[in-house]
Amino acid sequence: MTITATHINYYHICHRKLWLFAHGINMEHTSDTVTEGKLIGENTYTDRAAKYTELQLEGVKIDYYDAKNKVVHEIKKSDKMEAAHEAQVKYYLYKLKQYGIDGATGVLEYPTLRHTSQIVLTNEDIEVIQQWETDILSIIIREDMPPVINKPVCKRCSYYEFCYC
Repeated sequence: MTITATHINYYHICHRKLWLFAHGINMEHTSDTVTEGKLIGENTYTDRAAKYTELQLEGVKIDYYDAKNKVVHEIKKSDKMEAAHEAQVKYYLYKLKQYGIDGATGVLEYPTLRHTSQIVLTNEDIEVIQQWETDILSIIIREDMPPVINKPVCKRCSYYEFCYC
């Protein structure tokens, strides 16, 4: 099974969400929050598509990659899940490294907050990411789905009704 950047992101948010997504239960299309995030990404940096390339590798699709400077640009709506966002960008950098692109860095951008974070991949990160992949596979192959986490983040999750109704 190919682990994607979405798996990495969900792993850091909720193992139940990860399990549901991996089993083909996708609720993102019903989420106003997801729609709003996509609109911010599409409308904030309108010249991005012309300046940077979309790059697709096994398990990742990077919307904005500056090949000249080897920089991944990732746009997010809110920093409430910043750890998951950083993990996702580090996974992009990890995959780039696997494909022979060394020294790439990332920029995590929150346009509505006017905040950016620089992301680098360290040797320690590589070991941690390999453990994430192992953990993700363990979660996905479970026959039973993980329990509800009952955290404030659940209220805005696209899987909320699935988990609580």
